[in-house]
Amino acid sequence: MNMEFVRKLPVPLEIKEAYPQSFAMAQVKAKMDTEMRKIFTGESQKLLLVIGPCSADREDAVLEYVDRLRALQEKVAERLLLVPRIYTGKPRTTGDGYKGMLHQPDPTGKPDMLKGIVAIRALHMKVAQTFGMATADEMLYPENHRYLSDLLAYVAVGARSVENQEHRLVASGLAIPVGMKNPTGGDLSVMMNAIAAAQHPHTFIYRGWEVRSKGNPLAHAILRGYVNKHGQSMPNYHYEDLQNLVELYQQRQLQNPAVIIDTNHANSGKRFAEQVRICKEVLHSCRLNWDIRSLVKGFMIESYLEDGCQKPDGGVYGKSITDPCLGWEGTERLVLDIADQW
Repeated sequence: MNMEFVRKLPVPLEIKEAYPQSFAMAQVKAKMDTEMRKIFTGESQKLLLVIGPCSADREDAVLEYVDRLRALQEKVAERLLLVPRIYTGKPRTTGDGYKGMLHQPDPTGKPDMLKGIVAIRALHMKVAQTFGMATADEMLYPENHRYLSDLLAYVAVGARSVENQEHRLVASGLAIPVGMKNPTGGDLSVMMNAIAAAQHPHTFIYRGWEVRSKGNPLAHAILRGYVNKHGQSMPNYHYEDLQNLVELYQQRQLQNPAVIIDTNHANSGKRFAEQVRICKEVLHSCRLNWDIRSLVKGFMIESYLEDGCQKPDGGVYGKSITDPCLGWEGTERLVLDIADQW
């Protein structure tokens, strides 16, 4: 093999024993799990916002962001459920560049996977312990999910992973909502197949074990836009797109039909300020069509303390080092507007 085995890393159980979930953290997650389930089953009419930086690059800025988010949650609690987006692994189209806190706890330093595992668990724990909010992360590496499985309230499977068998099967064994993004090429049948696979029980190999999953009835769609054959970003959040998804769900007869609209990525062409307009257009579609309103369960919004993005060594506190994000002033105004219009 053309690789060097650097060191054996602790298994998730060892990390969890070294950095245990407190009783208070468990209560936070249990409460969030209940609220989230009610949203996806239709028992609750609240709208879900999975909101936060494109990637969690530094602990201090992320925690300041979550502190502000907690105060905002108190203002919109009757209509919205805010889940901090703490994405600690960053998929890269070519494999190059900053791969997230899991790889590089110091964005300008060298990769250190052991420090990364400890850093990401510590960050998710601090959000729960300090601010009473359970978190969302992307399941970029299914085997690594166990390092955070007692802390996460929401998981997304990305556009480059959604066709992968392991991601689908592991999602079928989770007891929290798992959002399946449409692939980068835009084929919705891939996304719908992923949802169907995740909702069914399976037997498979996971972390050296033969395991049986029960199926996850909370697996659902995420529309994030796509890239056409000319390399151009194309949106898929318009009224016609949502109506089409309603019909796809009706044809498949899947459990708990639901979609989260990713307002950045190809939907916005990575123009972060467009997220405001996209949210408002989707809300308008919901007002026009009850089937669409019943299907739309929330938004995925990329926001941080400062507008835009910078290089990893840019030095601006609270500014994304990956995709551009909406700054706090615009974020607060957007969340309040969504609450008023829902």
